[in-house]
Amino acid sequence: MNSPNDTDVDAAPTAPAGGCPMALSRGRVGLDVTTEVSQLRDDGRLGRVTTAFGQEAMLITRYDEVRAQLADTHVFHVGSVPPPQVLVDGGFDTESVRRRRTVGNLIMLDPPDHTRLRRMVAAWFTTRRVERLRPRVVEIITAALDEMERNGPPVDLVSMFAKTVPVTVICELIGVPEELRERFRSRATRAATSSAVSTPLEELRRLGEAGWVSHELVAHHRANPSDDIIGMLLREHGADGHANGITDDELVGLANALLIAGHETTTQMLSLGTLALLRHPDQLALMRDDPTVVAGAVEELLRYVGVLHGGFIRVATRDTTLGEHEIRAGDLVVPALAAANRDPQLLPDGDRLDITRPPTSHVAFGHGVHFCIGAPLARMELREAFPALLRRFPGLRLAVPESELEFTQGTTVYALRSLPVTW
Repeated sequence: MNSPNDTDVDAAPTAPAGGCPMALSRGRVGLDVTTEVSQLRDDGRLGRVTTAFGQEAMLITRYDEVRAQLADTHVFHVGSVPPPQVLVDGGFDTESVRRRRTVGNLIMLDPPDHTRLRRMVAAWFTTRRVERLRPRVVEIITAALDEMERNGPPVDLVSMFAKTVPVTVICELIGVPEELRERFRSRATRAATSSAVSTPLEELRRLGEAGWVSHELVAHHRANPSDDIIGMLLREHGADGHANGITDDELVGLANALLIAGHETTTQMLSLGTLALLRHPDQLALMRDDPTVVAGAVEELLRYVGVLHGGFIRVATRDTTLGEHEIRAGDLVVPALAAANRDPQLLPDGDRLDITRPPTSHVAFGHGVHFCIGAPLARMELREAFPALLRRFPGLRLAVPESELEFTQGTTVYALRSLPVTW
């Protein structure tokens, strides 16, 4: 039986353990998973990652084991991860830290609170509801492409297109007024891209800044009733004594999580996905010219790119097993999503991009009760954005050598800082 001590994987510093995914990005360049993590997976071993705050977690890399861990919310809890000792020793109010990362945050809550809050907003992200948004999303995409064309090449695809489209879509859906959007965009981006050298205090301040924007949003919507998500939550669930009510703190946490999760991952899927297609001109041309392959191509890009290195850290609440591995009560575990999506168990040629392959049951959106609630929206945006970009600029290509591209290190979301393109 394999031991979790077989291999140590040095993880870059992250936000306080239990608050952000482990930083599995150090050493990752380009679109492939690091050799070290891939080797762990292929050998069937568990790795260990250590946060900057001294907590060690077991790294789950095999596809079947990742799915099993994500599905088992009875054993593996995300909201019960203990605070790192460095915060305790530093005199932090650990209960305040716990509340800041969990209250209202669907990603960081376990059932039944997770179930109660998810039901409040689930109807906004159904395939049918999202389909009604398609005309407006197409307008937003067209406007961004028009601006790129007016600007003329070269342009940074990240700032002019990949960020612009998802930010505008999620801000309109949630209800972020124009005057707050730039502040939200910059702060939400910082919240999703934690620094590799941040201190605990800096990380807490970073998360608090994003939450402050959501507090301001709630105040704005109380004074200006609306038909967006925040307006609906206040109208239908915000009344005092409501049987299915939501507190102000929960509303802030929920809005904050939806805003952050609703744009940064889609931004980087557009950026990194475009890079992947530029590396494979034949597949780029197929996606541009054949509408029948677009839906499958998006699924393949989601699997292949690996925007999220890992899922959120969880704690085992009792002794259990994952595959052949023994997990003890109190052990911390984190799933390596990007590695799992390339597991030979899932696909024998998982390191190869093939947009014509049948869709796979990838874990790019997670699995189980924490499966990304915004997946239908993200899929629709990507299915519209990629073909529109490639058709508008059929000669799209990199404006700099690929070796000059800079990828973020030590972040929640794997990201390109910029993607200079020309046509």
